[in-house]
Amino acid sequence: MREMQTMPLDLIESFRNPKHIKALAQEIKKECKSKINIMEVCGGHTHTIMKYGLPQILPDLIEFIHGPGCPVCVMPKERIDHAIALASMDDTILATLGDMIRVPGSKTSLQKLRAEGRDVRSLYSPLDVIKIAKENPDKKVIFFAIGFETTTPMSAVLLEQTIKLGIKNLYFHINHVLVPEPVEAIVSGGDSKIDAFLGPSHVSVITGYGIFEPIVKKYKTPIVVAGFEPVDVMEAVLMTVRQFNENRVEVENQYKRAVSKEGNIKAQNLINRYMCKRDHFRWRGLGDIANSALKLRSEYAEFDAEIVFDEILPKEQIDDHKLCICGDILKGNAKPFDCKVFGKACTPNSPMGSCMVSSEGACAAYYKYGKFIGKGMR
Repeated sequence: MREMQTMPLDLIESFRNPKHIKALAQEIKKECKSKINIMEVCGGHTHTIMKYGLPQILPDLIEFIHGPGCPVCVMPKERIDHAIALASMDDTILATLGDMIRVPGSKTSLQKLRAEGRDVRSLYSPLDVIKIAKENPDKKVIFFAIGFETTTPMSAVLLEQTIKLGIKNLYFHINHVLVPEPVEAIVSGGDSKIDAFLGPSHVSVITGYGIFEPIVKKYKTPIVVAGFEPVDVMEAVLMTVRQFNENRVEVENQYKRAVSKEGNIKAQNLINRYMCKRDHFRWRGLGDIANSALKLRSEYAEFDAEIVFDEILPKEQIDDHKLCICGDILKGNAKPFDCKVFGKACTPNSPMGSCMVSSEGACAAYYKYGKFIGKGMR
C-alpha cells in the first residue's frame, strides 16, 4: 500500500530531476546552431519555464515568447462585465472557476461584488453547480464557463446532466475558446517573430495533436506538443532544435504518455452535440478572431444565459487601461518587464490587467519568479 502511495510522487520527480534537466540543456547547447524564437502557447508552460529558470540554462539562441494560452487572460472586459451584470440580478447565484472572480471588468470585479453582498461562488469542481441549482430552486443559477478545449467537455456534461435531471433554473454563459485559431492569427500576422510553438498538452489530450497539422503545413512553422514538467519542456525544445537542424517542419508529440493524434473522440462528440463555433469572438489583446470560440447550439437556447438575459447584458466593447500592455504580452510582442506599471501599480493584490490576475498569466509568473531571475532575462 505504501509503495502505491509513493509511486505518483516518484513519477513526477523523474520529470523534475535536475540531472536530466541539465543534461538536456547541454544537448541543446551542443546542437543549437541558430536563433529560434519559441512561443509557448499555454500559461502552464510559462510558469514552468519561469519557476525552474529554464532560460538561464539554455543558450542565448533560444528565446521564449509568451503566448495567449491563459483563458482568464484572454477574456475581454465586456465578457467580464456580462458576468458582473448577471451576478447583480436579484435572486441570482453566479458560479465560475478559478481566478475569474478577481479579474477587473470596466468598473468593478466579481470579487468586489461578492463583498457587497451578491452571491458569487468560486467552484472547486464544475459539478458543484448542479448541486447548487438543486438546493436553490427559487433562484437563478448561472454558470460562467471559461477555458480552452481542456475544460469544455465538463461544461457539455453539465448541460447534459441539467437536461436529464430536469433542472430548470440553471443557465450557462459559455466563454470556451479554442487554440488553433489564435495560433494561426498570431503566426499569420506580418509582424510575427515566432519561429516555432510549444503546443499545449492538456488541450491536445482532447483535440489530438493532428489539429495543428494544417497550421504547420500552411505557415511552415513547427509545433511540438509538450507536457508541463521541466523535463517535458526541455525535451520539446530539443525536438524543435533538431527540426531546424534537419530542415523539417512538422507537428511532433513530446507528450506521448497522454496525447494521441486523434485525441479524445468521445469528448469531442460530446462538445459537438451541445456546442458550435461562434462566427466571431473578441480576444483580449488579439482582437476579433473568426471561429475561435464556442456557444450553445440554438436548440439549447433556454439554457443560454446570453439569450435568456440578453436585455441586461452590456454590448459595448471595453479596452484595457492605457498603461496596461497585456495585449502586447499576449501577442508575444512584449515581456512583463517592459510594462511601466508592472510590479508597481499592477501587482497580484491590485491587478490592472488580466495577465497579472490569473495564476497562469505571464505577468503573474514574472512577478512570482522573476525576482530570482532578474530583469536581465531576455
